[in-house]
Formats: sequence, C-alpha cells, structure tokens
Amino acid sequence: MAVFQWLNDQLLRMDWLVYLVQRLVEDVFGLDMSSRLGGSLHFFIYDVIKIFILLSVLIFAISWVQSYFPPERTRQILGGMRGFRANLTGALLGTVTPFCSCSSIPLFIGFTSSGLPLAVTFSFLISSPLVDLASMILLASIFNWSIALAYVVVGIVLAVVGGSLIGKARMEQYVEAFVTQHKALDLPLEQLTLGDRLSYAREQVADVIQKVWLYILIGVGIGAAIHNWIPQDLISAAIGQDNWWSVPLAALVGVPMYADIFGTLPIAEALVAKGVGLGTVLAFMMAVTALSLPALIMLKKVVKTPLLVMFFSIVVIGIMLIGYLFNTFSYLFL
Repeated sequence: MAVFQWLNDQLLRMDWLVYLVQRLVEDVFGLDMSSRLGGSLHFFIYDVIKIFILLSVLIFAISWVQSYFPPERTRQILGGMRGFRANLTGALLGTVTPFCSCSSIPLFIGFTSSGLPLAVTFSFLISSPLVDLASMILLASIFNWSIALAYVVVGIVLAVVGGSLIGKARMEQYVEAFVTQHKALDLPLEQLTLGDRLSYAREQVADVIQKVWLYILIGVGIGAAIHNWIPQDLISAAIGQDNWWSVPLAALVGVPMYADIFGTLPIAEALVAKGVGLGTVLAFMMAVTALSLPALIMLKKVVKTPLLVMFFSIVVIGIMLIGYLFNTFSYLFL
C-alpha cells in the first residue's frame, strides 16, 4: 500500500510538480502562495502541465489499445449479441473508444445502419463521451481512486439502463430513414504493423491535444478563478450541497456547454474545494460531456423528436439521480 500510495502521489498527483511550480511562483514571479494571485497562478500552471502530461501519455496508451478495435471490429463484436449482454458490451466498448459527444454521432450512425439494435447503439452513445480510461485516471489524480472507480461504474450503469429503456420502448420508427437505409461497407480488418500502431497513437495524441487544448486552458482558468476569487459563501448559496435544487441546476447548466471531461475536471476540482457537493459536481461533468448542445443538435439530424426527447430525458434524470446519490453518500468517498 505504501508503494502504491507513493506511485499515486508521484505519477498521478505529481507532488513533485506541485513543489516545482511553487518555487516558480514564489522565487521567479515573487508572489505569495497564500495570496489570491499567487494561488491562482499556481493552480493554473500546475493543472495545465499535469493534465497535458497525463493526457498525452494516456491517449497514446489508449490509442494503442484502440488500434485493435476499429469501428468494423466493434460492429462485428456487437453484431451477434442481444439483450443485457449486448448493452453491457456496447457500454464497455464505449469506455475504450474515447470520443467526445459530437464524435460519437458518426459511429452511432454507422452502428445503426449496420443493423445493430437501438438499445446497443444508445448504450455506446451514452458511454463513449461519458466514461473512458483516461478520465478515470485523471479523476483519480485530482480526487481519489474510490471516486474515479465509482464514477466509471455509475456511468456504465447509466449507459446500460438508458440503452435498455430505449430498446424496450421500440422506437426504431423514429430513426431517420437515411440512416437505416444506408448500407455499411463490410471491409476486411486492416492488418496494422508495429510502426502503424505507433504512428496511429502519435497521431491520436496530436489530434486530441489539438481539439481540447483550448477547453483545458479555459477550464483550468475558470477553476483557478473559482478556487481563489469567488467567495465560498456565494458558491454555497447557489449550488451548495444542502440546496435541493443544486443537482438539477448543475445538470441543466452543463447542457449548453461543449467540452469534454478534460476541460471540466479543473472546474470540478475547484468546486469541490469550495464545498460544493460531490454529486452536484459530477452531475455538472456528466451533463457537459454526455448532453452537450452541439451533440444534441447533431443527433436531431439522425433521430426524430420523440426519440431525442426520450434519450435526453433518460440521461438527464439518470444524471440527477446519480448526483443525489453521490451527495448522500459522499462521506464514503471524501
């Protein structure tokens, strides 16, 4: 346990980086760490460097694994399954295909056009932007492993339950005709060499960093402001744990935003430090990643209004239930 704790502190939390950035803020910039400006600058520099280091390493490793699971292979894996097993497999495959909510829509179209049940494709659609290995490890680096693992579990449960409910409702008629009539190509699996996989992993790192760097900087900036400039009493009055409306408000506020979990984590870290309930913070994160307004607009082009409303309702209600659950039992995790 001592070795594991040391590895966790040095590799995930990067305690060595905390010290180095503190020296930079105090010795180079001449700022007091206890001041608002000094604390904000430390928060910003430390979180930006830590997130980019972890993100680069994790995306490289995950992309290596993902090179063995192209969309065609994923379709073949899911094609012979039905029922709970298929929904669970779809949700779990979403965890190893770390796409944002908008990037998941083309895969949703491909899976649906290939004849996969709606239940399975929606389980994948919910899980893919919401839960992935990189987000789990980043959550552990900011909070702890119990919170990270619990987040992954409830995310997968939400994906399985949401997909199952949509499947039981038999809403296939509410998928646009061009999706179901489009025939997916049945291409042979590409045989990748070691060099191909290394090149693919490097390209994925560059592509992901290019897409998320601005969101990370904005998210860390907002987190630094919340952490050091906004009074705790003001935050508690708006979305404090004791307020029953905090979870629905956090979920609804998150919907118009468009960011992935890497941009929302610094905000979550600062809100928890200010005393906001863990469940409220997780509800905000889930709403931003799974129910972003751009993704809903894209999905509206693929499915008709009744199916879109059902998908949104199931996910937002699930997110709020998860939020209340974590707020109630937060003492087990913090």
